[in-house]
Amino acid sequence: MSKLVLGKMIFLFSYLRLFHLMIICLAGISIAIFVMPAQAERVRNSVATFLGLDKITGRMVTFDIYINETYQFGTLKVTPRVCYTSSKDEAARVDGFVEVNEITLDQKIQRIFTGWVFADSPGLNAVEHPIYDIWLKNCK
Repeated sequence: MSKLVLGKMIFLFSYLRLFHLMIICLAGISIAIFVMPAQAERVRNSVATFLGLDKITGRMVTFDIYINETYQFGTLKVTPRVCYTSSKDEAARVDGFVEVNEITLDQKIQRIFTGWVFADSPGLNAVEHPIYDIWLKNCK
């Protein structure tokens, strides 16, 4: 066999091998997309449990609030809008959407926080206040 024919055969073999690897990769990706288990549904709960800390007195209070109800902790009014937990077959996750208002000295209500809070990462979206800390603890 001449070197030219042998070179062309090696070149053709390399392309066929590359094409074969691409087919295998595409098949693997499509299997991964269609066979992956669906993410389990989050469970919507009717009660959110919070932990409150008064930084001046050191007093810690656990309180339950029904969704869309308001609880007053010191000068803060806490209103959970939704509270989710993961389903029983998943790792425990608790998150909720909360609104926190402060009653000012002149009796006006000022929104100081609106957003998602996560029980396993309380510092991620924390309620910033000089006297009080509030964390989502659980949902029921």
